[in-house]
Amino acid sequence: MSDSNELSTKKKKSIRKWASTIVIYSLLFLAVGWGVDLWRTRAVPSDQILGLVVNDVQGDKIDLLAMSKEEPVLLYFWATWCSVCSTVSPSVDFMSAHYPVLSIAISSGNESRIKHYIESKGYDFKVINDQQGVISKAWGVSQTPTIFIIDKGEIKSITTGFTSPIGMWLRLLMA
Repeated sequence: MSDSNELSTKKKKSIRKWASTIVIYSLLFLAVGWGVDLWRTRAVPSDQILGLVVNDVQGDKIDLLAMSKEEPVLLYFWATWCSVCSTVSPSVDFMSAHYPVLSIAISSGNESRIKHYIESKGYDFKVINDQQGVISKAWGVSQTPTIFIIDKGEIKSITTGFTSPIGMWLRLLMA
């Protein structure tokens, strides 16, 4: 009987050690991810939000500040040639059914090409064509994909690289 109790105690200690190791590595992973995002986005000017009034590829006038007055907006910088964007875009499209989403296609060709790309993928989010990269440069975006969460005219969150749907959703909720 004491051997089974001893074995059970060893199993419990092993499980606790394993669980604490997972928690420590998860926290480390999150801290490094946040640090990398902060470093990559250090050049983002905070006053650029007020000046973004443009037409999307459908010809509709978009005012980002006005969009962000009622609820947080997910601003998505991406490109048709970006392999990571091809995995993030479906999640952005899913989020567009629940939150306002505005995307900016960087150096991805003319409006006809972008419209065709969006239609072929079945995406419903609004797209601005940043053919020359002027908007992305003004916002300090140097990597695709980059996602900004904007609420009431303020940048609340910035992330670059792969972002999961849960990560997007949590960032929007925290805004």
